[in-house]
Amino acid sequence: MDTKALLKKVRKIEIKTRRLSNHIFGGEYHSTFKGRGMTFSEVRQYQFGDDVRAIDWNVTARYNSPYIKIFEEERELTLMLLIDISGSEFFGSQSQTKREVITEIAATLAFSALQNNDKVGVAMFSGNIELYIPPKKGRSHVLRIIRELLEFEPINRSTNIGEALAFLSSVLKKKAIVFLLSDFIDSNYEKTLKIAAKKHDLTGIRIYDKLETFMPKMGLIPIMDSEKKGLSWVDTDSKLIRESYSIEYAKNAENFSTLFNKNGAGSISCGVSESYVKKLLGYFKKRTR
Repeated sequence: MDTKALLKKVRKIEIKTRRLSNHIFGGEYHSTFKGRGMTFSEVRQYQFGDDVRAIDWNVTARYNSPYIKIFEEERELTLMLLIDISGSEFFGSQSQTKREVITEIAATLAFSALQNNDKVGVAMFSGNIELYIPPKKGRSHVLRIIRELLEFEPINRSTNIGEALAFLSSVLKKKAIVFLLSDFIDSNYEKTLKIAAKKHDLTGIRIYDKLETFMPKMGLIPIMDSEKKGLSWVDTDSKLIRESYSIEYAKNAENFSTLFNKNGAGSISCGVSESYVKKLLGYFKKRTR
């Protein structure tokens, strides 16, 4: 993609996702993810209706008039996006690929964090960590993240979610809001998930394509493994093969939600053709009840 086309695409995503974060997600994001606690801000004179428990007795005694302490939420947080950019994310049978949808969701979350003056960082991974952008504030920083999500080409095409979660634990010492965006076509990440979920406010967002959920009956066809780059011939007329495929897919999807929920982390599953706006809003509202 040439520079002009890239900048045009970045701008298009910014306009769409920033509008969403400003008008829809901003308040929901703020309500869902609380700051680290309440910190002292100032004292002011007592007014009718104020909580008497907030009276500062030292200042009250000094001025012979009631004063109360004002506290405000320590708001600054860090949003970390763990983005799967392995080979399978380039698949798409609808109008968008999984990676394109992931990019839009990541941009929406990043602008929501920006609106709340939070830092945003990104770790893009495949079979290993491909690119790490440390958390920072600012619009130019978020635009850089979007550019990388659009343009970055992974060296490795496999998936290792466990490696991504282990990296997260090593680079972030303080609690952060973490969204892990992937199709979760992987296994053996429960140990690192448990550690990360205990330390951070972790949510997994599983993006899938409808065509991945079943194998259509099309006779003998060549199938390319997008992560291993292997070509194999599959007889899709075989009922046993189609059923085995569907069972394996369902098992993988169930494993994702079970592991996240069991370890106290949030989980969202969203098809490429579904509205991620509705999915995110539903998730945020559910958490604030």
